[in-house]
Amino acid sequence: MSSSHRRRYPTTEEALSFLRKKGCNTKIIKHSITVAKTAIEIAESYVKKGTRVDLALVRTGALLHDVGRSVSMDVNHGIEGGRLLREAELEEDLARIAERHVGAGITKDEARKLGLPSKDLIPETPEEKIVCYADKLVSGSIVTRIDDVIEDFSLKLGRDHPSIPRLKRLHEEINRNTTG
Repeated sequence: MSSSHRRRYPTTEEALSFLRKKGCNTKIIKHSITVAKTAIEIAESYVKKGTRVDLALVRTGALLHDVGRSVSMDVNHGIEGGRLLREAELEEDLARIAERHVGAGITKDEARKLGLPSKDLIPETPEEKIVCYADKLVSGSIVTRIDDVIEDFSLKLGRDHPSIPRLKRLHEEINRNTTG
């Protein structure tokens, strides 16, 4: 892909239509809309502080992050989402957002232990991190507090689970880029 390649992301309506076409239910679609609103607010704070963020990628990535839930409701939904987005020949960065939003990201070793493809699924770009974080803050279609999310992770996964310090680091990074 040359540097002159202009990325084109689906519009909001196209993304919502894609979710419906793939079989996502109303609950998933409402969740995705709330994640998108939350992610855009975070991304706009990044931009105000001078960090370059692709707002169209954040919006579309957030809308499509859970498309894999049309196939799987477990930890595999991120991988399935990436597959569906690639099959639809959408931009690779959308597929990476879907793959890397689960938990606070999943290391290659954790992925192998979970029966996922043996690859690193940790969010890397600002857009991947923003969507991952916004998704953690949205329970159903309600925005929650990060402290509640950390407590929920601790109860579900165990207080010593490696995703908890990863989530805390993600929160600190987002906080550094959005406040002050």
